[in-house]
Amino acid sequence: MRGNPVLRGWGWGWLLACWLLLPGLAYAKGTAGPILVVGDSLSAAHNIPVQSGWVSLLEQRLKQQMKAPPAVINASISGETTSGALTRLPGLLQKHRPGVLVIELGGNDALRGLTPAQLQANLEKMIVLGQGAGAKVLLLGIDVPPNYGPAYRQRLKQVYADLAKRHGVGLVPFLLEGVALDPKLMQADGLHPTAAGQPKVLENVWPALKPLLSN
Repeated sequence: MRGNPVLRGWGWGWLLACWLLLPGLAYAKGTAGPILVVGDSLSAAHNIPVQSGWVSLLEQRLKQQMKAPPAVINASISGETTSGALTRLPGLLQKHRPGVLVIELGGNDALRGLTPAQLQANLEKMIVLGQGAGAKVLLLGIDVPPNYGPAYRQRLKQVYADLAKRHGVGLVPFLLEGVALDPKLMQADGLHPTAAGQPKVLENVWPALKPLLSN
């Protein structure tokens, strides 16, 4: 190309175009973005040290097991609902450009009497927004106390299963499996795990999250 200015110019133009495309290609493969956790008090380390919460434990595990671990952004807020998180999500996606979006919501909606249909609509919008921003999505299912009745609890469970199947996203059917019914692992309110229960919560999340971290 040294002897032909036209070819030389074309060659540099091609290299420049490839260089400009590389960041976009890397992002499309999900290699560069952080893990964004959008949840409520179950992910916000309610009433325990922040470093003891399962999200912080996840960050520690990633640093131990990966040479170049993704950042973990915990955007969880105690008392958060699906409608509140849905309002915040576009800004969070634009700011953090996550490779993985973890959605842990629904408990406060149920406690406030939101119907499963309303819960499903909000969660579905969040999934669509996350996937539209290029993120892989993991949905963490919740449950409510037995006094809500078996019919309501089953409908709630089905919301998460249906959404995961419809949109092809990862699913943890019940975040507090093996924790919620163990008094030694739950706080006095019966709703939130103690610091001792947080490693088990992470173990519930990890098998579904790990495959999403591969390119």
